[in-house]
Amino acid sequence: MANEYSYSGRSDPNRSLQLLWRLDVKPGRGPKPGLSLDQIVAAAIEVADAEGLRALSMRRVADRLGVGTMSLYRYVPAKAELLDLMLDAVDGEIGRPPNSVEGWRARLEFFARESWSGYQRHPWVLHIVGIDARPPLGPNILASFEAMLASVAGIGLKGSEMVAVIKLVQGYVQSVARSVVEADQIVAETGVSEGHWWSERTEFWEEIFDVDRFPTMTAVWESGGFQDPEDDFEFGLTRVLDGVEVLVTARRQAGRKEPE
Repeated sequence: MANEYSYSGRSDPNRSLQLLWRLDVKPGRGPKPGLSLDQIVAAAIEVADAEGLRALSMRRVADRLGVGTMSLYRYVPAKAELLDLMLDAVDGEIGRPPNSVEGWRARLEFFARESWSGYQRHPWVLHIVGIDARPPLGPNILASFEAMLASVAGIGLKGSEMVAVIKLVQGYVQSVARSVVEADQIVAETGVSEGHWWSERTEFWEEIFDVDRFPTMTAVWESGGFQDPEDDFEFGLTRVLDGVEVLVTARRQAGRKEPE
């Protein structure tokens, strides 16, 4: 599974920013171009969606487009810059809350679910290490971050707290999504389903597991805690936002106590 991962921030910064902001999208010397940068990025996303990052290469993208590999290098210098463009493109799919979604909490819930859906469509994003610390500074990524910050503006939080809240929610969504993606990947690579894996360990539960040694686990099992779990994503998201609400309430109360 280690080979599945790639790293953000390895691109040439000047060239990557030019491409992200379409400041210089003219291909290099050669015959009249038959491609566009957007076509190349779309094809690369299709490859990653279908086959994962491990399969992504300039040659694989060229094959999907039906052109020679060297044709791509007239538009994109390397895979690192292509990944920057792909990340910004999928971030552009994140919607914005309609006017009917009111209040900071409802707006953060909206963004969390949009991100959750995005990871389900493009699980390979979770295999790019460092996208939070070194994100591509593209227009879509910045626009999404601006919209999320705006959702918590004017509710009494300091600037650093606003950023921390957004990172907290994003980090939670990424963590749960990564667990789901990795579980699916294990099934795909081993050919063993989750249910089958557990059924093969029936002997352990019946002959080795000691209910007296693990009484709490046993009680949870007998209550149906493992057989009928809650929706982990929604349960956790609610708890995260409950914590943020405690902070927001405290800041508002502190503000009311300040002398005029």
